[in-house]
Amino acid sequence: MRIRRLRSRAALAVVTAAVLGAAGCDGGGGASSGAHSKSGTAAKAKPAPLWDSSPSSVAAVGDSITRGFDACTVLSDCPEVSWATGSSAEVDSLAVRLLGRTGAAERSWNYAETGARMADLPAQMTQAAARRPQLVTVMVGANDACRASASAMTSVADFRTGFEESLRTLRRALPKTQVYVASVPNLKRLWSQGRTNPLGKEIWKLGICPSMLADADALDSAATERRDTVQDRVEAYNKVLEQVCATDERCRFDGGAVYDYRFGTDQLSHWDWFHPSTNGQARLAEIAYRRVVARTPVT
Repeated sequence: MRIRRLRSRAALAVVTAAVLGAAGCDGGGGASSGAHSKSGTAAKAKPAPLWDSSPSSVAAVGDSITRGFDACTVLSDCPEVSWATGSSAEVDSLAVRLLGRTGAAERSWNYAETGARMADLPAQMTQAAARRPQLVTVMVGANDACRASASAMTSVADFRTGFEESLRTLRRALPKTQVYVASVPNLKRLWSQGRTNPLGKEIWKLGICPSMLADADALDSAATERRDTVQDRVEAYNKVLEQVCATDERCRFDGGAVYDYRFGTDQLSHWDWFHPSTNGQARLAEIAYRRVVARTPVT
């Protein structure tokens, strides 16, 4: 009888061990399960983020603002103080902040042109794409609004077509290059700041942005309506930049940061009271850097 009981207990122990083993359990509270996960399929690696906050090369396209026009000497480009690619220590450009001074000198390029409008951007994009940069900066639109008259401004539809074509041009060559898009500056604020300086108003009479700046002291209904029309067009351009950029997963609009910036006369060129001074270029570089290195885009 005793031998029979011992055999029964042994059989029960074997069955119990088999059941526990099949369930993956042991006295360690699941250690065998953990061992299985380590020796089995490895955990899937997280996909790389679409936006790289530390690109290794930068190309700039756009207009006179990105060329540093009138920031150093009268009626001259001064690309060394460009907010995007300049080498000036006073500005600490986006390229210098991202690449270092030596890296910026070797791996940043400025294809902006003084006087350029949106219609000129596709050709600039072609030039920039040839360098195969990891980041392209865009600042354009002021010249589309700054025309001889409000009626001569670039239409919103044409502005949209030009920007869409520019992105397509880039994407055909560089599907993964990132794009940072700065908003068009607030031209009405420029008028309100610059008109406080008698010399600035005299310079404006030479034909600087007449759609907004002509007859700077006029406050009658016609002048007010003209300025409001220009301002509305600038806001419409910014909406286009935001909307088109949003269709491209590797494009970041600045969220209106340049347009919203409360610049004063220190940020304006004292040659023409229109273009950014060296100080103004430094402020643009700060804005761009914050947007480019941010983990998520501004909404």
